[in-house]
Parts: sequence; C-alpha cells; structure tokens
Amino acid sequence: MGGFHSGELAVQERAGVRHLAQRLSPMLAPPTLSGGAGRFLAGRDLAVITARDRDGRLWTSPLVARPGFLTGYNASLHVNAVPHQGDPLHDLPAGQEIGMVAIDFAARRRMRVNGTLTRVDGGLHIEVEQAFGNCPQHINPDHRLPLAPHPSITDRSALIEKADTFFLGTIHPSRGADASHRGGDTGFVHLDGDDLWWDDLPGNNMFNSLGNITVNDEAALLFLDFETGARLHLSGRARIEWTGPQRRVRFTTEARA
Repeated sequence: MGGFHSGELAVQERAGVRHLAQRLSPMLAPPTLSGGAGRFLAGRDLAVITARDRDGRLWTSPLVARPGFLTGYNASLHVNAVPHQGDPLHDLPAGQEIGMVAIDFAARRRMRVNGTLTRVDGGLHIEVEQAFGNCPQHINPDHRLPLAPHPSITDRSALIEKADTFFLGTIHPSRGADASHRGGDTGFVHLDGDDLWWDDLPGNNMFNSLGNITVNDEAALLFLDFETGARLHLSGRARIEWTGPQRRVRFTTEARA
C-alpha cells in the first residue's frame, strides 16, 4: 500500500490542494514504531479506534489507560487494553482492518496508526501499515478523559451541541479503516433533524477521512464528555456537501450506543 487512493486524490483536486498534498505523500511510506513514533505512543493515556463489530457495523471507540499501554516495535503495535464492557466494540473480532488515533491534548499532538488487527487476547495486536503525525490545529489542550467508568448520557443532543471535539471513523474497501480527530469552536457540530453536519476545517490537506467517505459512505462518530467520561457512539452514513472548494460533512445516524 502506498500513495493516496482515488478518493483522497479526488477530494484534494476539488479542494484545490493536490499539489500541496503531494508533498506529504512520503508520510504514507512503510512505518516504523521503534523510534520517536513509538516513544510518542508509549506516553499516551488515550487512543481511539475504528473497527467493525461482529455484525459488521463500523464503530469508533476510546481506549483509556495509564501511559505505557501502547507498545510499538518496528511495524507492530501491542495495545494493553480493549474496549470496556458495554462498548459496541467490546467483543470486536480479529482478522480485520483497524484504524487508531493517539492524542496528546496538552501538547496538541496526534498520531494516526492504521493496520490489521491480528489478535485479540485481553489486548489488541496490530500489524501496522501506516503511522504518521497530524497537524496540531483544532486541538483543545485542556481536555483529559477520566480513567473512571463513565456514566450514562442523559442528554445526547446537549453533548453534541456543546462539543468542541469528536472522533470520526471511516473505512476504505481495500485501504482499511481510519480514526481521526475533529475539533473546532464549541457548537461547530450542528443538529438537523436526524442528521448532524459540520464544516470541514482546513487541516493537512491529505483528506484521509473525506477520501474514504468519497469511496465508501460508512462512518462512525464518537463524542466524549471530558468532565464526566460519558461517551456517545454513533454509526451510520456520511456524505460531503460541496460549496465551491469549501465543504461540509453530513452524517445520518443508523445506530447508537
């Protein structure tokens, strides 16, 4: 696997940034987690994964643990955690593509790790196909998710409407799954009946998520309450709405947890 796929190239072209994105294509080279990338992962206490449940539905879920739960070496990553009981990915099967983003809110740094989930045995074993950092834009440095078990959500709409952060999961038929961070001003995610939408803000111009959506509209959203630890998982379909080179993403919910 190498270079941008057709969906990413199409979005880059329509947004007028294909020449800028091409300069970033070396980031998609075969990864190694034995140096700085591995040290960054080892210091994290939060990672978010995108994968399918046993019924084949796509979800995005958090993994919260003390630093050291992510251990990378060469192109392998061991995750000493699994989604908690009650999470839609609690019993996720091995032998599938998985996406991950690990984030350091305080330092405004994040890293995406995509690959194949080869084993689930009280932890997750991932053979990594891509690992690269993302730009620091739109990251709230004050966020930290509690380690304690999360309470139930009493008002889903309020959690969405006050959010300045959420996580987006997408998947490509042959290039695998992806988990990404989305941030903006409080209220940047809008409710419209049964749909949600948000303006796609400028980033690194790679368009990994929007490129996946262009090819396959399956998507999953994760909203977190960083004060209480409450989580809202949504699974459904997404589409890009273009107004010239600018765009917004509209998401239709099919399932929630």
